[in-house]
Amino acid sequence: MKIIAVNAGSSSLKFQLLTMPEEKVVASGVIERIGLPNAVFTIKLNGEKHSDTVDIPDHTHAVDLLLKQLVDLSIVESIDEIEGVGHRVVHGGEHFSDSVVIDETVAEAIESVSDLAPLHNPANLTGIRAFQKALPNKPNVAVFDTAFHQTMEEDAYIYSTPYEWYEKYGVRKYGFHGTSHKYVSQKVADMLGRDVKTLKTIVLHIGNGASICAVDGGKSVDTSMGFTPLAGISMGTRSGDIDPAIVEFISTKENKTVQQVMNDLNKSSGYLGISRISSDSRDLWDAAGKGDEKSLLAIKKQVKMIADYIGAYIMTMGGVDAIAFTAGVGENAPETRKLIVERLRSLDAALDEEANKARGVETDLSSKDSKVKLLLVPTNEEVMIARDTVRLIG
Repeated sequence: MKIIAVNAGSSSLKFQLLTMPEEKVVASGVIERIGLPNAVFTIKLNGEKHSDTVDIPDHTHAVDLLLKQLVDLSIVESIDEIEGVGHRVVHGGEHFSDSVVIDETVAEAIESVSDLAPLHNPANLTGIRAFQKALPNKPNVAVFDTAFHQTMEEDAYIYSTPYEWYEKYGVRKYGFHGTSHKYVSQKVADMLGRDVKTLKTIVLHIGNGASICAVDGGKSVDTSMGFTPLAGISMGTRSGDIDPAIVEFISTKENKTVQQVMNDLNKSSGYLGISRISSDSRDLWDAAGKGDEKSLLAIKKQVKMIADYIGAYIMTMGGVDAIAFTAGVGENAPETRKLIVERLRSLDAALDEEANKARGVETDLSSKDSKVKLLLVPTNEEVMIARDTVRLIG
C-alpha cells in the first residue's frame, strides 16, 4: 500500500510517499514559503529534483497541488492509491503514549496542548485539516514526538518546582525526537540480531537540535530535552541546560524582557553563541582547523554535555549495551564522534578508526576490543511514521 508521511510547518510541508511494507520511498519533497510570494515546490523522483515557483496561499492549496503533481508525474495513477496519511505532530502532552488515528476528539486534544508547542502544533494541525479535506475518505494518523517518552517514570519526568505547576499547567519533562529515538533503538536491535526488549541503548540524536535518550528494553526511561526542546545538551543555536537564574540576571543587566532572553537562549546560543561564527558543525570544524579556539570550545562543550548524559543514563539503566549516533552531526561528523568516545574510556568503549570514517550509512563503529557497541544508525522518522500509520489503519 502507499502511505504519505507528512511534516507540516507554519509555512512549509515536507512529505514522503512510501510503499509499505517494503518501506520504499517512491517520491519525496517539500513545499516552502506557503502563504508568501513565490512559494517553491520541490519534488524528488528517481533521483531527480523538479522545482517550480508558484503561488500557494495556504496549506489546503499546497496539499491539492501535491496530490495533483503525484498524478501528473505518473507517480500514482489516482490519488485513491494512497491508503493513509501519517502526520508528525510535535506535542501530544500527556494525552498520547502512542500514535493514534485522528478523529475530532484527537484533533481537539492536539489543539489543547498548542500552548506547549506554539510554533509547531498549530502548523501540524493545519496540515492534518488540509489532508482531511483533500482525501476525505482516507485515514489520517498522528505520530507524536513526545509519545515515545511517556514511558518515563514519574521521578524522571517531574520537576522539583511547586507541584501545582504540574497539576495546573502540565509543567514536566516531555522530551522530543521520540519518533527518531524509537526508530533508531529498534534498528540497533536489528543490527545486533537481538530482541529490543533485551537491550539497554543510548541514542544520541545530534543535529541542529539534539537530544539523548536512554532506551531500556525498547522503552524510553529518560531523555535530555524537557518541558521544551531548549533543555538538555548544547545545540546549534540552543543553550541546553543552564542555571535558570541566568534569565533574570541577563534580563536585568541588559534591560531585556524575559521573552528576549529566551529568544537569545533558543536562537543565539549553543554552537553559534560560543563560536560567534555559525550554528553548523561543519563550519565550526573548518574554523577550528584554522586555529579558531572558540569554535573548538563550542564543540567540546557539547561533547562534554553528551558524555555527562551518557554517564547518567548508564547509571539509570544499570549498564549499556549499545550507543547509537544519529541525525546530521551524529551521522556525518566523525571528529565529533571521536571526541565523544574519548570521554568514555571508563566504559572500555573504543572506535575502529577506519569504520569511523563512515558518513550516513549503517555502520558498526566499534573496535574489536570495545565492550560497548558503537553504531552509526541513520534515522528515518518518515519510515517510522509510515509504519505506525500502517499498524493503526491495518
